[in-house]
Amino acid sequence: MVLKDEMLAKLRRTFDLNLYEVKIWASLLSRGISTAGELSNMANVPRSRTYDVLESLERKGFVIMKLGKPIQYIAVAPKDVVDRAKKNVRVSADDKVKRLEVMKTGEMIKALENLYKKGISFIEPSELSGALKGRANIYSHIESLIKNAKSNVLLVTSEDGFIRKADAFKSTLEQAKKRGVSIRIAAPASEKHEESMKKVKGVAEFRTIKDLDARFAVIDGKQTVMMILNDKELHPNYDIGIWLSSQPLATALTTMFDNIWDKK
Repeated sequence: MVLKDEMLAKLRRTFDLNLYEVKIWASLLSRGISTAGELSNMANVPRSRTYDVLESLERKGFVIMKLGKPIQYIAVAPKDVVDRAKKNVRVSADDKVKRLEVMKTGEMIKALENLYKKGISFIEPSELSGALKGRANIYSHIESLIKNAKSNVLLVTSEDGFIRKADAFKSTLEQAKKRGVSIRIAAPASEKHEESMKKVKGVAEFRTIKDLDARFAVIDGKQTVMMILNDKELHPNYDIGIWLSSQPLATALTTMFDNIWDKK
């Protein structure tokens, strides 16, 4: 093969191809034009699968079938493949979003909500806890808690964390503010915060802090999410959060928050 296994693996992830597809595509790129039989031999892909693979690549815009006999396939320029792949991703994503929006108001979501409410009724409030792995999952959970907040939201974060959260939670915080929820955010001061401050202006109160190196959220004095690692020293995918439904813990963190807040 022209490309190493590591590169083939990256191509599979990037373009969402299976192993046979990426091997056939790479082989065709190295030839420009070729028959299915030739590609089967080059890529070491079973002849019985090669035609199906080429048909799949043709649908995705990676190859073009040349008219005439014997049937040959022409490689599409990689830059054009990237543009087509981007378009396909957008179309697919838009379609999924539309289906999910329809689902939110349909019978299926009602059935799922009924199942959830039935199951959650068997859980003691003190048992509502869990580990959240990856910053995307942590933020999604915090956002869900803010969406259900009734009285107050407290956010303590890092310098870069404030910038991320101001962007990620802007719309959700605005909606919470309209419901009458009190929102307070504390983070280290930074010149980089100017744009982020504009995003939360009129929505949340903000105070700079210097003596608290922590990242946590407290919702309604009951729900707490704590990030336990230093966000400057890790990849977002390896961030870890702990979610606890514990009023005593939430009260303790709120008291600490209030003490720091009142000093400013």
